[in-house]
Amino acid sequence: MIVLVHGVPESAALWGPLQELLDGESTALALPGFATPRPDGFGATKDEYVDWLAGEIEQFDAPVDLVGHDWGAALTYRLATTKGELLRSWSADVANLLHPDYTWHDFAQIWQTPGAGEEFFAGQADVSAADSAAVYEAMGVPADRTEALIPMSDPVMASCILDLYRSALPRAYATWGDAVGPTSAPGLVLHAADDPFGDEARSAEVAALLGARTETLTGVGHWWALQDPAQAAGILNAFHASVA
Repeated sequence: MIVLVHGVPESAALWGPLQELLDGESTALALPGFATPRPDGFGATKDEYVDWLAGEIEQFDAPVDLVGHDWGAALTYRLATTKGELLRSWSADVANLLHPDYTWHDFAQIWQTPGAGEEFFAGQADVSAADSAAVYEAMGVPADRTEALIPMSDPVMASCILDLYRSALPRAYATWGDAVGPTSAPGLVLHAADDPFGDEARSAEVAALLGARTETLTGVGHWWALQDPAQAAGILNAFHASVA
């Protein structure tokens, strides 16, 4: 089973075009609070999301091929380094998120600042879905696939984003770095060549620490799964076949 987990500000629909091209059965998980309800008592911290993901994967009869993007990638790295027995293999992008010298991007720094983060999302309340879609299109997402990205005006998602990013100060490595090392399951670090949130050199350093392979997705940015699902599927299918 191939299990795919999205990031921010996305829904499980991110993976639709890619799933059609993957070899083998797959399922796309929806993060709590992202086009889904936020469970009562769910703190939306990075560790709670890891525990949630582990619980979802434990429901399968055998280890899975886990594929993560953005925050889904961060959760994938944590699971691969702490509960590798749940995985047959793992693949994820933006590995620079796990680098010991990582600095959060500008949006994240706003969301992590009390008051400024709330003000940011309050300002999004009147932004139409069409205007939100136009922003995503400007970042390379095909016009007919922007529905996979949730408008920032969604209040449930906004609350989860604030809690998630604030749980990861000053960086993920500060509390997760103790487990960073070669993973028991084979891993693949993906780097989208035009991703403004990526860092090829630091991603390669993290891949080396994890004992993972690396592959570059050419001509695409952060939302590579929507921009060129055929290229991504080719890389993932070959990787999954290699660990069969």
